[in-house]
Amino acid sequence: MPQYLVRPGADSFGHAVGIILIDEPAPYIPGDVANASTYDFPVLFKTAPGISIDRLIVNFDSSLAQVAVDTAKYLESMGVRFITSNCGFMINFQEAVAQAVEIPVALSSLLQLPLLERTLNRGKKIGLITANKVKLEDRLLAAAGLNDLSRVVVYGLENNEAFRQPILEAGPMLDSDLIEAEMVSMAKEMVAACPAIGALLLECACLPPYARAVQKATGRPVFDFITLINYFHETNFQRSYEGGFY
Repeated sequence: MPQYLVRPGADSFGHAVGIILIDEPAPYIPGDVANASTYDFPVLFKTAPGISIDRLIVNFDSSLAQVAVDTAKYLESMGVRFITSNCGFMINFQEAVAQAVEIPVALSSLLQLPLLERTLNRGKKIGLITANKVKLEDRLLAAAGLNDLSRVVVYGLENNEAFRQPILEAGPMLDSDLIEAEMVSMAKEMVAACPAIGALLLECACLPPYARAVQKATGRPVFDFITLINYFHETNFQRSYEGGFY
């Protein structure tokens, strides 16, 4: 029989994925990174106090790196095998957190950019939908590992009312049908304006609920936070293979 050690301070066990939550009230619906029902496996959430949308996106506060590190260290102490977050702009703290713990860290969906850059035909573009295009500076794309900024076509949702009010302005209610309509409209506009787009990447952790609709509307593969999280989760739960060999 296996032997197990006591982990002081742990209230539960079996979480391979730890998720740093930004300190922001929002209705996190099924499919959102911060909704536990999104996953087919248990995840462990921990809020990073003070890392709000204002201090992370609007008026970036680099001093919050230590808060992100401390939150990650807590999740690691609870036994998680991989750490992520629920905001693509957490790429700001990717290097600091990755160097502070002993397990893999992928704080942003943007980390899939270099994968797409290397796997798409060089004539193809990456369509990137972000919560705030104005604040998604080139340095953040470079921090994610993107080499050629010209490969990315960026559209932002900061002026889309159905998205902006509940997500960026902490409004009281989210209408998922309206946001989905905004997402589909934007995605169609992107590929119509740039048919060379070969894949779409959704930066914001609130956007995976609409990935399927975007995929159906554009015919392009869609990458988001959930594709990233599922990828790393599976590396810790490899399955055995059975079958015939004749």
